[in-house]
Amino acid sequence: MSSMIHDNPEASRFELPVGELLAFVDYRRVGTVLTLTHAEVPPSLEGRGIGSQLVKGVLELIRARGETVIPRCSFVRRYLERHPEYADLLASRG
Repeated sequence: MSSMIHDNPEASRFELPVGELLAFVDYRRVGTVLTLTHAEVPPSLEGRGIGSQLVKGVLELIRARGETVIPRCSFVRRYLERHPEYADLLASRG
């Protein structure tokens, strides 16, 4: 499913279409650092792991592009805490 995630820079968000619905992660970009500010999954899709699949796919895209993240969204922050294999993507705060 991560291959279905695409960056929509005009809307400043990563999007995952699920049927006729759309899950997304909003971001702000400064150079190669993306601040992930909000993740949203339509209520009818909650509880099916869509949010986790979305965040994993977003992080994989960010890694492939050589970018880093600042997780301001609580869902994204919790995902990163549970998946230390993505710790290398965290932008230094220095």
